Amino acid sequence: MTGHKPCGHFRGAAFSAFFALLFAAACGGGGNNATPPAAAPAPPPPSGNSGPTWTAGVYQDAGLFKDRCETVRTGLDFEGNPFPDRAGSTLEENFWLRSWTDETYLWNNEVQDRNPANYSDPVAYFDLLRTTATTASGKDKDDFHFSQPTDEFLRERNSAPVAEYGARLIAYSVSPPRDFRVLYTEAGTPASDTVMGTPNLIRGARILEVDGVDLVNANTTAAIDTLNDGLFPLTAGELHTFVVQDPGAATTRTIMMISEDLSTPAVNRTAIINTPAGDVGYALVNTFSPFASEQDIADAITDMNAAGVTDLVLDLRYNGGGLLAISAQLGYMVAGPSRTSGKAFERLRFNADAGGINPVTGETNNTTPFFSTGVGFSVPSGDPLPNLNLNRVYILSTDWTCSASEAVINGLRGVDVEVVLIGRATCGKPYGFYPEDNCGETYYTIQFQGVNQKGFGDYADGFIPMNSSAPFGVKLPGCLVDDDLDHELGDESEAMLAAALQYREFGTCPAPPPVSVAAKALTKADASERPGLDLKRGMRVMENNRDMRMPEE
Repeated sequence: MTGHKPCGHFRGAAFSAFFALLFAAACGGGGNNATPPAAAPAPPPPSGNSGPTWTAGVYQDAGLFKDRCETVRTGLDFEGNPFPDRAGSTLEENFWLRSWTDETYLWNNEVQDRNPANYSDPVAYFDLLRTTATTASGKDKDDFHFSQPTDEFLRERNSAPVAEYGARLIAYSVSPPRDFRVLYTEAGTPASDTVMGTPNLIRGARILEVDGVDLVNANTTAAIDTLNDGLFPLTAGELHTFVVQDPGAATTRTIMMISEDLSTPAVNRTAIINTPAGDVGYALVNTFSPFASEQDIADAITDMNAAGVTDLVLDLRYNGGGLLAISAQLGYMVAGPSRTSGKAFERLRFNADAGGINPVTGETNNTTPFFSTGVGFSVPSGDPLPNLNLNRVYILSTDWTCSASEAVINGLRGVDVEVVLIGRATCGKPYGFYPEDNCGETYYTIQFQGVNQKGFGDYADGFIPMNSSAPFGVKLPGCLVDDDLDHELGDESEAMLAAALQYREFGTCPAPPPVSVAAKALTKADASERPGLDLKRGMRVMENNRDMRMPEE
């Protein structure tokens, strides 16, 4: 199967923007201090009964309008902090968005100045506060502008478990006749539990029915509700029945799964592949969040170090990003100390008005190094990290490889580690942001571009294998290969891993897929093409971003 269509975990958490891909979502991506300083007490609201007035091109300080809310929250948030809200208005919420965008947005001089008084919905107003420029390939330069309710953001930021089965899906068609397949499962979950020796779900299995409803063809409101409730349960303990057809099978299977509260592990699986030219390590790393990712990745590299691997295949094909500090640690663990000592993993580039100051935090614009020790997420601060000391790494990618995972590619290239790219073009997000709450909504506006030790960060059309005929994207050594749902991930016969091993041994690639297939594979379905089934319920924004946080001091 080919094609990068909407995907989601079997999850229940609602997520307000399907293209929260980035994060590295959607959050920021490159300073040493990821948490902005505590906000000063809010100033009194602007004087006058009619509220602030708009003068085109004249911006007041965003702090004048911060936390002045039409609807005031009371009590404590999910993290136990009192809400900062004060009595205000929708107009003041809009004025805050306008000034905050002008102060922090990377392309602030490309935003049309619109009168905040003309908009009754702050989220709708925010949607307009972005550049409309496009990249060389024709996609939006800012394809990552979104918001979500703050309560959802806080739960995701704290890796609150959500109800799911432990499987991620891909939708090749979201309208009848639908085609939903399993991308992968996670160990120790309902999806990977075995019945008579067969896991409930396997990679490539097609889901045909959910709780007696035909997933392929059903199109009534009641049927769609049943499908959503079964695919993306809202609570743990829900029992749902599925009819699935495994790859190559002529018959179907009926399975039952009970949803559980689960958190996504960073490292899905690893393997040591024996070859005549030395052992090759394989690691499927699906996220750089949550905090446990730090320990998970360190443990995987420790095992590979002990096995004496001479090369590494790093499978980031489904990795949308996460904590930038952890991706910087992975960069160190690949390259080792001699190549990374004193070097920048990523520097931040803000708008032209910022100078040498981070306009979000107000602090000096710092650099993210290749962290060689734990930083305190789940590896104790200062504990040395393992490293493989490699001068080359094979990275498996698709257009879900985004933000903080693209930063691994760019950061390693900045210290002359050869990156061999196998798969598809990455998503093209050298940008990031700091999530900012105001009045119950958390906003994500692009605030910086990440650049490597050599000052390079211009990959808005992604990194792409050298043998691609695409006229855009940053070309790297490697092979254009489609994702292969007929073989399990980590199987040496799986197309992308097999191509990496072939390139390593012979320096050659399999025949690239047809152009028509490549075009399909590089296209994400637009929201207007996704009526009915709510794939947004299967996404987590914090798995898809450059998350700038560091552990609490």
